[in-house]
Amino acid sequence: MNKTQMLSDRSLQLLKKLVERYISDGQPVGSKVLAQEANLSPATIRNVMADLEQQGFIQSPHTSAGRVPTVSGYRLFVDNLLTVKALDSDELNRLHQGLSAEDNTDVIGAASRLLADLTQMAGVVTLPRRELVCLRHIEFLPLSNTRVLVIFVTNEQEVHNKIIHTDKVFSAAELQQAANYLNSIYCGRSLVAVREAVLKELEDDQQRMNQGMLDAIKMAQLAFNQQPAKDDYVLTGETNLMGFSELADREHLRTLFEAFNQKQGVIHLLDHCMKAEGVQIFIGKESGYHAFDQCSLVTSSYSISDEVVGVLGVIGPTRMAYQKIIPFVDVTAKLLSVALNPKPSL
Repeated sequence: MNKTQMLSDRSLQLLKKLVERYISDGQPVGSKVLAQEANLSPATIRNVMADLEQQGFIQSPHTSAGRVPTVSGYRLFVDNLLTVKALDSDELNRLHQGLSAEDNTDVIGAASRLLADLTQMAGVVTLPRRELVCLRHIEFLPLSNTRVLVIFVTNEQEVHNKIIHTDKVFSAAELQQAANYLNSIYCGRSLVAVREAVLKELEDDQQRMNQGMLDAIKMAQLAFNQQPAKDDYVLTGETNLMGFSELADREHLRTLFEAFNQKQGVIHLLDHCMKAEGVQIFIGKESGYHAFDQCSLVTSSYSISDEVVGVLGVIGPTRMAYQKIIPFVDVTAKLLSVALNPKPSL
C-alpha cells in the first residue's frame, strides 16, 4: 500500500485545501484557516496536519507555524486531487488568433510569447527537430554580381530566405535549371539528409556530373551549410519569474538564468518530454536538474504530419496554478500542431 492509499478522505481533502490556499496566497497555511474552510475543530486539523507532515506531504517553514506543500504533496495534489479548469472563451480566442496567422515563420515564437503572456511565467518552445524538417521546394533568384537569393520551403509551410555568394555570375535561366535539378533530387528529404547528400556528391561524384549539375550541388551546399543549432528553443517571459518571492532570491535567479543561457541542460530535460504522450509535469527536484529545484515545468509535445517534432511548456514556481497552466499548455500544443501542419490543397 502506497502513502496515498494510507490517507483518509479527510486527510486528502485537507491537503487539497492547503495546497490550493498556498497556491493562491503564497503564505504558509495555519490550522485556523483550514478549520474555517473545512468546518472542523483546530485540534482535529492539527492532528491531520501532523500526520501529513510525518508522511512528507507538508512541511513547516522555520519562520511560521503554518504549513506549505512539499514536492510529494504537490505531486499527490496534481495526480489525484486536481480539478483542471477549461480555458474561457477569451483565452481560447487569443490562442487561436495568435497561432493561426497565414505567415507561420514566427509561429514558434508566437507560441512562446502567448504562453508567457497568458500565464505570467516563462514560455518555452523547442524548434522542430532538424532531422524531421523536410525540404519541399527551392528557388534561386539573381541579385547583383555573384549574390543569389535562395528561397526554400520546408514542411510545405515555412518559407526561408538566404543570400549566398557564388564563385561566378549565373543567369536567371541557369539558376532555374539548378533549382529544377535540386527539386527533382532532394524534394521530400530532411534538411540533414540533403546536407549530407550534397557533401557526399561533392566528395565522390564530381567526375560524372556535368557543369550544370555541379553548379547546382555547390549552390545547395552554400544554402544549407549553416542550419540553426540543433534542438534549440525559444524562451520568452523569463523576467516574469522575478515577480515570485520564492524565486526572487539572487542566487536562485542567477542559477536559473545561467541555465537558460547555457541551454544544454534545459534541452536535455525537454528531450525527455518528447518521449511521452500528453501533458508532462516535473515538480521541483523531480526534474533532476538542479537549476529547476525551486520550479515546476509543465510541457506537452507538438507534431508535424503525425511525427512528434518538439515540445512546448511553461516554467514557473512550484506554487503555480496547475489547474490553469495544464490546459494552457495542452491547448497551445494542439493549436501549434495545427498551425505547423500542411494545409490541404483546394
